[in-house]
Amino acid sequence: MSANQKIRFQWLTVLVGITLMGGKFIAFYITSSNIILTDALESIVNIATGIFGLYSLYLAAKPKDEDHPYGHGKIEFISAGLEGGLIALAGIGILFKSIYNLFYPDELQNLDIGLAIVAAAGMINLLIGYYAVKIGKANNSMTLIASGKHLKTDAYSTIGMLIGLGLIILTKWSALDNIIAIFIGIIIIYSGVKIVRTSVGGIMDEADFSLLEEVVGHLEEKRQDNWIDVHNLRIIKYGDSVHIDCHVTLPWYYTVAEGHDEIETIEKLIDEKLPNNLESFIHIDPCIKTSCSICHLKDCKERREPYHHTVKWTLENVMLNKKHGKKQA
Repeated sequence: MSANQKIRFQWLTVLVGITLMGGKFIAFYITSSNIILTDALESIVNIATGIFGLYSLYLAAKPKDEDHPYGHGKIEFISAGLEGGLIALAGIGILFKSIYNLFYPDELQNLDIGLAIVAAAGMINLLIGYYAVKIGKANNSMTLIASGKHLKTDAYSTIGMLIGLGLIILTKWSALDNIIAIFIGIIIIYSGVKIVRTSVGGIMDEADFSLLEEVVGHLEEKRQDNWIDVHNLRIIKYGDSVHIDCHVTLPWYYTVAEGHDEIETIEKLIDEKLPNNLESFIHIDPCIKTSCSICHLKDCKERREPYHHTVKWTLENVMLNKKHGKKQA
């Protein structure tokens, strides 16, 4: 998906969010239900963060320049962090108002109409959220993933709201409105904090172990005899761009051209597993005497020790900044 397509999709989420927000506040006005208010307040957050997400997608799509040699993709983590913070604040507001109304309740009315409006809004949010997460993961866009998760969380909380509104209609127990809203507020706070945590991890270049494991597993599956080891592997994400650094140990007598060809083959393998916009920096290390014990090359005229065993490439040894050898058996 191109940058313009992602921006258009984000525009769609904003416009839909504005429409749904209007409907939810109308539902709150005619019912005075705190359960419905929680949904309405989340819609404000959806719109605010959606607009900032639009800006972040626009900025992330800008090409690399002299001031930003790795591109502008990190802005997506800031956008997701802002969204998570606002979600948490909305949850705190819901929590306090619901607790207040437990002691000073408002009279509920027209709950059947409010239930119908909230149900329609929840279904729309679920569909858009599902596609936003799907598109975001396919294109490694933190902004779309965060927006989609927010919309899906909104839809899941709507299900709880519908159950709560139905119980209130059946039992006529109005205090249940505030009790359910308190639980929903806690869930919303947790969701917001979790998004902030993921955002901070991205800004701090936290290791994505699932992505690393996927790459290592693919290289292990496709490894060739002259690739003696891969070590010091690191992956950093910048929006929809992925940067990978690693060292590859090759026979010491390879020419520059031969070494380049092997690295190019490895890069193509990594590109099969990682999202688009891959940028790699692979350093060649020459083999040493202790490398012979794990080297598969059968016709090597420079072998100093007999082949002993194969070292399987795993996260534990591939991420280390040291050549593999007999001691790692």
